[in-house]
Amino acid sequence: MDVAVREPCEDSADNELEEEETVEEEEKAKATAEDFAEAAEAEKGSSADSDSDLETEGISDTHGLGEVVKDTLYLGFCKALNVVPASCFLRQENAPELSLQHRGLGPQGARALASTLTYNSYIKRLDLRDNGLCGAGAEALADVLSKNSSISGETLGPALAENTGLTELNMSWNHLRGLGAIAFARGLEVNIFLKVLDISYNGFGDLGASAVAEALKANNVLEELNMSNNRISAAGALSLGLGLRGNQTLRILVVSRNPMQSEGCFGLLKSVQDSPASGLELLDISDIEVNRKFDDLASSVKVILPGLCIKRGAHRVEYKRVVANLQTVPSSICT
Repeated sequence: MDVAVREPCEDSADNELEEEETVEEEEKAKATAEDFAEAAEAEKGSSADSDSDLETEGISDTHGLGEVVKDTLYLGFCKALNVVPASCFLRQENAPELSLQHRGLGPQGARALASTLTYNSYIKRLDLRDNGLCGAGAEALADVLSKNSSISGETLGPALAENTGLTELNMSWNHLRGLGAIAFARGLEVNIFLKVLDISYNGFGDLGASAVAEALKANNVLEELNMSNNRISAAGALSLGLGLRGNQTLRILVVSRNPMQSEGCFGLLKSVQDSPASGLELLDISDIEVNRKFDDLASSVKVILPGLCIKRGAHRVEYKRVVANLQTVPSSICT
């Protein structure tokens, strides 16, 4: 049997054509969302006592306009990117928390979700742990973090006027490393809503830690950051410390299970000591061996920052919502 062999240039041409078609489909989805936004603005101008409802084929009358925009956008982006929609996202309605953990979204699924979240008006907490997003997915979500900070009624109409952006995001176990990690950190730099971020069990490494440090210098909103198990060495920890010097809002920093050794822990704590305006309340360095030099520094820091808890040891703690009142943290885990 003869098998037709395709030349590389033929494959390249087909790939370019597929990419053009994908971009065209994405643009159509965005245009649809803007049409709904214009409809919302017109609806706002009508009588507030009107009993008329927005009727859209295939969408329940009980859905608000925000739901119509979200569903239409998401399905459009999934079609454009040739991915299967996540049914739980379509069932989300107006709940403020979206959990998509262990869904195997992959880079393209993340891209479809990210494109939709750019127009998000109600989701505040997003859990995407263990989805294999990798670099492409990280870059798409980084774009959301930056664009989400500027969405307002003036740009997308009354349907999105109440947008206050994501406030909690879990991106743990997603193979974020290298350029993808850096792109994600840059998105964090300009976001003005995110308060809780979990990027643990990825591969940010020293370059990613340096990018996060730059984000911390500019970000004055983030309160909790979990970077445990991210291959951050002493050099990366020292870079992260420079970011802490210019930050006044971060309350909780978890860097446990990183190969930063005592030198890296010392650098982090020294940065806190040299920052009188630091708001840090908990520094978790669990499973990192420290030396006497660090112990001496910790004792000195406790004098000027008596409220700071430095957690060591091997036992793990769930940090999604670390106690608001750190008085409840057992004294045995703090220096």
